[in-house]
Amino acid sequence: MFPSSSSEVKRSDRVVRFQAAVAGSPNAPVEDPTPDYMNMLGMIFSMCGLMMRLKWCAWVAIYCSCVSFANCRVTDDTKQMLSSFMLSISAVVMSYLQNPQPMIPPWSNL
Repeated sequence: MFPSSSSEVKRSDRVVRFQAAVAGSPNAPVEDPTPDYMNMLGMIFSMCGLMMRLKWCAWVAIYCSCVSFANCRVTDDTKQMLSSFMLSISAVVMSYLQNPQPMIPPWSNL
């Protein structure tokens, strides 16, 4: 049933010990910039929604914040992610407090 020690098929000369990839080496894992870009877009759209009172900008900011949160890494800064999300929520709330009418999409005026 079990192979005997004399008929062992391991090739000790072919064994390679695992070494973790070091940042900057050609075999290092590639960082995905999507969460950072979406976080920045969320902040930009939040500010546009707050300053220009554009409801669709505020909703796009919430979308960008959700995508950024969904794609973030465990090691990312959660304070910045939370502040971006809260800024986008406040943009939606403030835009509807200033004008409680339903949102008219910009493409419906064509």
